[in-house]
Amino acid sequence: MAFCRLPAWSSQTVRWFPKAAISCLPWKATMAFPHLQQPSFLLASLKADSINKPFAQRCQDLVKVIEDFPAKELHAIFPWLVESIFGSLDGVLVGWNLRCLQGRVNPVEYSIAMEFLDPSGPMMKLVYKLQAEDYNFDFPVSCLPGPVKASIQENVLPDSPLYHNKVQFPPTGGLGLNLALNPFEYYMFYFALSLISQKPMPMSLHVRTSDCAYFILVDRYLSWFLPTEGSVPPPLCSSPGGSSPSPAPRTPAMPFASYGLHTSLLKRHISHQTSVNADPASHEIWRSETLLQVFVEMWLHHYSLEIYQKMQSPHAKESFTPTEEHVLVVRLLLKHLHAFANSLKPDQASPSAHSHATSPLEEFKRAAVPRFVQQKLYVFLQHCFGHWPLDASFRAVLEMWLSYLQPWRYAPEKQAQGSDSQPRCVSEKWGSFIQENLLMYTKLFVSFLNRALRTDLVSPKNALMVFRVAKVFAQPNLTEMIQKGEQLFLEPELIIPHRQHRLFTVTTSFLSPWPPVVTDASFKVKSHVYSLEGQDCKYTPMFGPEVRTLVLRLAQLITQAKQTAKSISDQYVESPAGRSFLSWLGFGSTDTNSCYPANDLDEMGQDSIRKTDEYLEKALEYLRQIFRLSEAQLAQLTLALGSARDENGKQQLPDCIVGEEGLILTPLGRYQIINGLRKFEIEYQGDLELQPIRSYEITSLVRALFRLSSAINRRFAGQMAALCSRNDFLGSFCRYHLTEPTSSNRHLLSPVGRRQVTNPARGPRLSLRFLGSYRTLLLLLMAFFVASLFCIGPLPCSLLLVLGYILYAIAMTLLTERGKLHQL
Repeated sequence: MAFCRLPAWSSQTVRWFPKAAISCLPWKATMAFPHLQQPSFLLASLKADSINKPFAQRCQDLVKVIEDFPAKELHAIFPWLVESIFGSLDGVLVGWNLRCLQGRVNPVEYSIAMEFLDPSGPMMKLVYKLQAEDYNFDFPVSCLPGPVKASIQENVLPDSPLYHNKVQFPPTGGLGLNLALNPFEYYMFYFALSLISQKPMPMSLHVRTSDCAYFILVDRYLSWFLPTEGSVPPPLCSSPGGSSPSPAPRTPAMPFASYGLHTSLLKRHISHQTSVNADPASHEIWRSETLLQVFVEMWLHHYSLEIYQKMQSPHAKESFTPTEEHVLVVRLLLKHLHAFANSLKPDQASPSAHSHATSPLEEFKRAAVPRFVQQKLYVFLQHCFGHWPLDASFRAVLEMWLSYLQPWRYAPEKQAQGSDSQPRCVSEKWGSFIQENLLMYTKLFVSFLNRALRTDLVSPKNALMVFRVAKVFAQPNLTEMIQKGEQLFLEPELIIPHRQHRLFTVTTSFLSPWPPVVTDASFKVKSHVYSLEGQDCKYTPMFGPEVRTLVLRLAQLITQAKQTAKSISDQYVESPAGRSFLSWLGFGSTDTNSCYPANDLDEMGQDSIRKTDEYLEKALEYLRQIFRLSEAQLAQLTLALGSARDENGKQQLPDCIVGEEGLILTPLGRYQIINGLRKFEIEYQGDLELQPIRSYEITSLVRALFRLSSAINRRFAGQMAALCSRNDFLGSFCRYHLTEPTSSNRHLLSPVGRRQVTNPARGPRLSLRFLGSYRTLLLLLMAFFVASLFCIGPLPCSLLLVLGYILYAIAMTLLTERGKLHQL
């Protein structure tokens, strides 16, 4: 039987198919009989195959369709194919579910999907094949991010050139606006939106984002279209006999100066302008530019800068809520953009190189971060800092922020840390980046301080986040450069240009030489701040008195959290597993008033306590370096914290003030109670026999035993009082069993005064409540079971238990009397 070979992309799957099998495919039949072809026959066949055939076979068939059919036929199936892969925009259809597809779980499906969607794979060949014929596809405006959708619906064109000349008015009687996108744009729109349009993964499904097909595809697309070495690969061959021409971008070339430095939205009403032929040199990077703009718009542009500037409140209501997976993908984008921008050679990155002829890719590398990303990322981070839950999942947002703040980590000349593990000094060459991103460092740091003051720092995960931020900002020379940027912003100015004119040059074309360098560093910093915060913003210096007060409060809470962790550690040492077991058996104290609140330290044990103390200790040291706190100030914080214990060895009361009606909690006191750092001593003050029935007790048995003991106490009250009043050993023995313990050591309910009160005198009583406990009954059953193994019957076993208890009671009576003699 003769065979034909499939393309190399399917090397991980079956390579060979019988020619007879291929000739039987429905589209082969239509090609052999052109008069039988129908416009939707190929699409109908593929839809039927998507239900009846396995995944591997469907992908193999799609490869042949892409290779054999002309663009005219492929145009009809392209929208359906994209939706079947990435899912529907309303999230109903999940498509190939790339966000959950992992190589270690489904290796065959994973390898097939990754090779089919690879930048050099069959799907991208289909995109370029359609691109060469200048097809376009309608994309609904209603599925775009909120600010973009609102702007277009108000007949205002968004600032991003991604939407220019693409808005299509609905036909008469039609519903909704659409964007006319070329195949590459349409594919990337769907790919980017599938991250946020699909429903979040269920909590029960433990999927590591970095192992998923979607995350790895994002990395591959970034590496292919935003290369750190070499140039962008040309479009792939659409047929074995030749290559498709490199399609020109269907939008006019836009100057870099219009990519988001200004914030005013000009009332540019939507109109269908004639497409302008771009310079042929722009073909080199138009796909790279489109990819970056699509990712930024779909992933970051969910919050309006204008609304943010007007409200300036972390409680501003926004409909979109990012997920942890979304944030991790954005972090991947930022890390690659830093590597992409830093891949410029030193002679190309210098300001003097701007005036020389450079390639479009080099110009694009300089403009990628400041012109495409900065503004939308800042508003996105502000929303996350203000709205993200106060739990450990904020770590994803934190690491995304810290990745953006450290472009030097992704520079090719990155140096390893020294043998002493000391962080390397931040070079002065990064001063301009820090100044042009000043708010990313200062205002977001203040936002993090406000979050940290509301979290439980005893938790090792929260302590780690404080440690990470402090460590990054404590890098040598970083603090000095941030201070220099603040000084440049706070310098007095003679004339502040209006924000609409806060552009250095705005009339050059996309490929024209780089605009002249602005030498006024102060003007550049002010432009950055005013463009993001508005002309009337009130800037709070990071090294001013207000922020320093917040840092001192954080240092105080760190010290207090360390003491709480140490107290929990001491409790572990004083209550080892053996003692806990004895306590459960009934031979130890069962005081529930001394327990600490639930905390992840209780779940993870001593090692987590050690990590928490280590993180907090280093974080405190880094904060001392950043803000130049003296040892005397830290010592004063420790004293003000009230670290000393009271006379009973208990933890001190929460921070409060004495009012007319008693104690009033301060905000610090409420924080201490919520996070379990301090608490009031709450003790049961009533009759111990009348305590609520516990979960480890049998309800009916406890009530029956209470009625029995009450009857005995009423019947023999006089005899028990006479026995307990004796001064001999029998009297001591009876007092040990019949007298209610600690009846005279009760305190007032209010912590003010701490004076003792005398309870009404209660005579000696017999308590049988201990027999209603599950553990007591279990111990008795275990004792009878062990006795039966030695051929001891129930009655002799009961006598032995009574005898054993009498011996134990005699020993405890002697020890109790000896202790009283020592106290005298």
